[in-house]
Amino acid sequence: MKRHERIEINPEIMFGKPVIKGTRITVELILRKLAGGMSPEEILQDHPHLKLENIFDAQEFAADYLSQEDIIFASGNHL
Repeated sequence: MKRHERIEINPEIMFGKPVIKGTRITVELILRKLAGGMSPEEILQDHPHLKLENIFDAQEFAADYLSQEDIIFASGNHL
């Protein structure tokens, strides 16, 4: 997996969840706000110390993380 310089994983910060470096803002929080319909600009208003690049980095980190996951196909008609 690519090294994400703006993402930090430290067991002493937010229980080791990936965060934006220098903050306690988790990648998960950013993704949930985006999934909930917030625009990147609205997230930046909520967290003025973030930069737009931080939001893009969180998305890229999540995509890279998921690309490394093993996929298990269940039988049946589930999508």
